Amino acid sequence: MSMHYLAALSAVALGAILLLRSAFKWMNGARTGKDEGRMLPPGSRGLPLLGETLEFFAASPTLELVPFFKRRLERFGPIFRTNIVGEDLIVSLDPELNARVLQQEERGFQIWYPSSFMRVFGDDNIISALGPLHRHIRNLVLRLFGPEALRLVLLRDVQRSARDELRSWLDHPDVEMIFAVTAKKLISHDDAASGGSLWKCFDAWTKGLLSFPLCVPGTAFYKCMQGRKNVMKILKQQLDERRNTAERRTVDFFDLVIDELNKPDPIMNENIALDLLFLLLFASHETTSMGLTAILKFLTDNPKALQELTEEHEKIVETRVDPDSDITWEEYKSMRFTSHVIHESLRLANIAPVVFRQANQDVYIKGYTIPEGSKIMICPSAAHLNSKVYEDPTAFNPWRWKDTPEPVGGSKDFMAFGGGLRLCVGADFAKLQMAMFIHCLVTKYSWKPISKGTMVFYPGLRFPEGFHIQLLAKA
Repeated sequence: MSMHYLAALSAVALGAILLLRSAFKWMNGARTGKDEGRMLPPGSRGLPLLGETLEFFAASPTLELVPFFKRRLERFGPIFRTNIVGEDLIVSLDPELNARVLQQEERGFQIWYPSSFMRVFGDDNIISALGPLHRHIRNLVLRLFGPEALRLVLLRDVQRSARDELRSWLDHPDVEMIFAVTAKKLISHDDAASGGSLWKCFDAWTKGLLSFPLCVPGTAFYKCMQGRKNVMKILKQQLDERRNTAERRTVDFFDLVIDELNKPDPIMNENIALDLLFLLLFASHETTSMGLTAILKFLTDNPKALQELTEEHEKIVETRVDPDSDITWEEYKSMRFTSHVIHESLRLANIAPVVFRQANQDVYIKGYTIPEGSKIMICPSAAHLNSKVYEDPTAFNPWRWKDTPEPVGGSKDFMAFGGGLRLCVGADFAKLQMAMFIHCLVTKYSWKPISKGTMVFYPGLRFPEGFHIQLLAKA
């Protein structure tokens, strides 16, 4: 055996040892529990490069806390460390830490999202905006979706659109109503008239939103990025056309954006404006439409809840002089059981599965130190499925809200719309849309399911086979 061969063999062996040591150090680095004398949360970084990403994105066909979080909760407790999509993260399933993170926005903590998420949402979106820019954008959105607009304009617009869309379901059942309403309000876009082109682009985008970030043709993430590219192309084209129009008559979000861009020293640029429009359309497509689908599924499986809900709306109609008149603001605010159904459905659906932040300073909590600069992932479903707060937490039970003050905004026990300074600006609009849809549905129609409608979490909610119903007009 030559000396060259022995040297090569030794080099390979040494390389293998170093590789194994690096892999062992990677996998166990988050288990040591100490950092310069400070006690860090326990955890594991998983496999080299991949971390624990594959398990995080694994499907779970139950309403229970997804296995990724459940296993680590049992092993490490409610605060632990992991590595997902190349990022070292501290995960919080702890209500006290969650509340602290959300309440100290832009002080002890600031907004942060993994680079893979930012590729999907755009670098200039409201999610990453800080300070004055974030407040300015929120105020701009509230001009169209704030309390006054809800009461004076949107209440009427939403219910009339719901009536029209439900009428069309008799021949072509499809849950696109909410997306269509918001698209018209934001950009005066009639997606039905254009063959649903914008909705189809968003559908491809949302299916890959919470998927492994591998941008290779054929993967869900690649389709997601292509969907975003196509949506942005449509929005850019429509924005250019509107800006070049000599006289603008409509008043929608495009008009507000154009007025902002035409100011001498605008706080927004075109990229921020387009990313904002993209995010608002996503919120209407994903959050509200998915929430409504979940409501239909829960009501289909719970005849008692459907019966009480129907009776509430039939009583409203019976007390009117004209049964076909528009819903008044007072009637909307009287829909107590409807509100219970909406909150219970959102609690179980967990449409926003995770929230990210970054620590601006060292945080000391429950014996652990979360070092400055740490990236934190909050899991709202852990709060929503907490058996200490919600009895039999995986059961659909809208009556549980009858003796409990419903959350006006966010709280440590209900985070369907986030919390703190980042509470979803469209939360009240989303609940209004759901209530109007429900009213028009249960007073004029009945339905029967023609598919099982299995709910699966990835960890976000999906209906892999859809949830198809046959709509029937009441006599």
